[in-house]
Amino acid sequence: MKANKLAALVVTTYISFGFTAHASAPQPVFSPEQEARIGEIAAEYLVAHPSILVTVSQKLQARQQEQQQKIFALSVMENQAALLHDPDTPVAGPDDAKVAVIEFFDYQCVFCSHFAPELEKVMKAQPDVRYFFKEWPIFGSRWDTSLQAAQLGLSVWKEKGAQAYVTYHNAVYATGHDEGALTTEDIREAAVKAGVSEPAKNDHTALLEKNSNLAESLGLTGTPGIIVMPLSGATPDTITVFPQAVTAGQLQAAIRKATQTH
Repeated sequence: MKANKLAALVVTTYISFGFTAHASAPQPVFSPEQEARIGEIAAEYLVAHPSILVTVSQKLQARQQEQQQKIFALSVMENQAALLHDPDTPVAGPDDAKVAVIEFFDYQCVFCSHFAPELEKVMKAQPDVRYFFKEWPIFGSRWDTSLQAAQLGLSVWKEKGAQAYVTYHNAVYATGHDEGALTTEDIREAAVKAGVSEPAKNDHTALLEKNSNLAESLGLTGTPGIIVMPLSGATPDTITVFPQAVTAGQLQAAIRKATQTH
């Protein structure tokens, strides 16, 4: 049965059985038997035209993603100070940047490892953006090197600044060692590449806990968690949250979105 024939059948059935709309007191339209038959017709049509189900599923998924983005954006709005103005967070990029890219990550996370070269591409292509690195070693209880890498990264940041930190960050991921494969020697060599042969053994546990609490407040459930937003005047419409790894193209599209004015 064609879609227009099905629609015509439903309309005809409404008319035949005296459908009347009453705003104050709606009346039953169909008997249980009639409702059952209409359901059968609809089911038969959907079986014969499964593409409709795919379309409906895609639209439902898009709507759910849109709703989730709104929830994320509101959480970001509530936590702007912690995201953008924490002096303990490693940051790279100009002070007068218009857009911020913020990543919550773990050096042992395989998805973070896949995202790292994509972020590196964007950083080279868009040096006018400010990049914030939120160390969040969620695998620290499983693999101690997850915590070691985070702790040493923060020490590199404190001792040598932004350029050295980015060098260290990229060097750890360049090993390709994740999901338990990262070694203490990998971490040490990354620090040497960043110009730190004997890093101070500072304890950054308090900062790591602060990052963890912030990520949970934002609704992030794993790594990587990526936020793109204006550094000032942010609105829900200019904020994008990626609760998973994305491509350089997707990240750049979010950066462009963050520059829009509403």
